[in-house]
Amino acid sequence: MKLDALIRRLMPREERFHELLAADTTNLRRGAALFADVAAASLDERRIKVVELKGIEREGDQITRRIFEALNSTFITPLDREDIRSLAKDLDDILDYLEMVGQYLVLFELREAPEALTQFAAILVDMTAEIERITGMVWDLSHEKAIQEGIVRISDLENQADRLYNTLIAKLYNGAGDAVTLLKWKEVYDGLENACDKCKDYTHVVGNVVIKNA
Repeated sequence: MKLDALIRRLMPREERFHELLAADTTNLRRGAALFADVAAASLDERRIKVVELKGIEREGDQITRRIFEALNSTFITPLDREDIRSLAKDLDDILDYLEMVGQYLVLFELREAPEALTQFAAILVDMTAEIERITGMVWDLSHEKAIQEGIVRISDLENQADRLYNTLIAKLYNGAGDAVTLLKWKEVYDGLENACDKCKDYTHVVGNVVIKNA
């Protein structure tokens, strides 16, 4: 390989990571929107929609793999290499939790669509939309103020999720339902709480990127 060609290959290609993370966050937002549909659906409808959600989760896995491959083949990255890796992993984890909870609703044959479930889903729709927005701005730190506002917004949403989770768990354990059903719903709400926590973890990485590149 000629020296000039080698240099071009090793030079950073910001657009590659920009495009891949944009695709990843858009895919995550689609997954959250579909999960909201799953949460509000009947059990029969859930079975169909969860298959679609699995397809979105697999697409997310493919994008994550492409990001890692790009990291391995790029000598100089536009952002810290480990930050890019962490961003991709957190996005993958959020979507994994959503798909897992969708599977729980079907496997546990939970027919109800309680208000708390749809509230959790709505919070995650808002969180993932905000994630998509701030990720699109992280490449141009003239948007630092808007990024920080987005980080605060996600933190507020995560606090809402915490309060909702604590209320739900208290109701589950203080209720008169059977133990098996209680454990099923606890698995569902634990998964949703974990997804919200991962959204906040993602903002920690974004915040580190802003600090390092300011």
